[in-house]
This record gives sequence, structure tokens and C-alpha cells, in this order.
Amino acid sequence: MAKYTIMGHPLIQHKISMIRDKNTGTNEFRKLIEEIAMLMAYEALRDLPLEEVSIETPIEPCMAPMISGKKMAVVPILRAGLGMVNGILALVPTAKVGHIGLYRDPVTHEPHEYYCKLPELIDQRTILVVDPMLATGGSAVDAVNYVKDHGGKDIKYMCIIAAPEGLERLMDAHPDIQIYVGQLDRCLNEDAYICPGLGDAGDRIFGTK
Repeated sequence: MAKYTIMGHPLIQHKISMIRDKNTGTNEFRKLIEEIAMLMAYEALRDLPLEEVSIETPIEPCMAPMISGKKMAVVPILRAGLGMVNGILALVPTAKVGHIGLYRDPVTHEPHEYYCKLPELIDQRTILVVDPMLATGGSAVDAVNYVKDHGGKDIKYMCIIAAPEGLERLMDAHPDIQIYVGQLDRCLNEDAYICPGLGDAGDRIFGTK
């Protein structure tokens, strides 16, 4: 079974409460999404592999730990996942960025792919698939499928708010990945929106309806 972690840090919890508020405007909402993504990534990436490399300080040469291998790839699920990218890149500016475009059928609520572009050597990278909301789990499952189909192995999934239904579906479909959740909400409503949730994250990030 996949492992999942609920982020209990007070700063993460506080900022999630702020984005839930319907009175939070687009500019503030966008900034908060980036800040939450940065705080969550700090925790999610604590197991990145390190290697000792030779450097020279102003005083003397020494061996120092640096992130090893081909480092990271951040893969947002379009479009709302884009709102989390800059926060993660602030921590790991050398990370490569891929994109997976999915839209949800308004009737069946199932995802459909319209775009997929991943960095080279994806099989050698730690891959962080991100989307603010994990609702039905369909988009998350398909996105991880696409990453695996392209050779990705070391995969983490990170969302800010999840519904129990979506979390269970993702864990069942991909028991070999690590999942990081800001807060786990009560349920989905009949329109497959998370309750209490925060509405449509993409609309609130980009100021659209």
C-alpha cells in the first residue's frame, strides 16, 4: 500500500485555512499556494539522496554534501498544478519541469489527457507530481501512469487538499509511491467537489470562472 503523510506543520495548516476563505482574492490566493507548496516540498524532499563532493571554502578544501544524481523533476497537472511550481523551484531551482494536461469530463468526472511533456532522463530523477486538489483521484492516477509509462520510478505525489475517496483511489492504483497531503477533508459532494474544500483551485489561482 502506498504511504501517505498529512502535513501537520502549523504554518501549512494556517495558510490552508486562509486559502479556504472565499474572501481571499486572486493575488493573495496565488501567493499562498506557492508558500504552501514550498513548505510541503521542504518536508516531502527530506529523503533526497546526497553525495560527498570536493569544494574549496575561503579557508581550505573540504568534502561537502550535495544532492546526487539527476536531481528532480516537478510535474504539475495542468492547470491548477502550475500554481505550486514556483514555490518548489524556490527550494530546488535546478529542478526540471514537465507538464501533464488533463481535463475532467463534466458528466462522468473522469480525466482526459490533452498534453504530456516530461524532462529527459526522467527515469533517473526524483519526480514530484503536484496538484492542489485530490478529489476523485482520476487525474492523479492517470498522471502517475503517464510518468511511469515514460520510465519514471522514484515518484512522489503532493496535493494541498484531498478527499478520502481520491486518496484511497490513488493509493490502490499506485501502492509504490509516496503521497503528501496538506489536509484531508470530509468527502466529495455530488458534483465531485471536495467538502469543505476551497472551490475550483484553478479558477481561484488564475482569476477565471
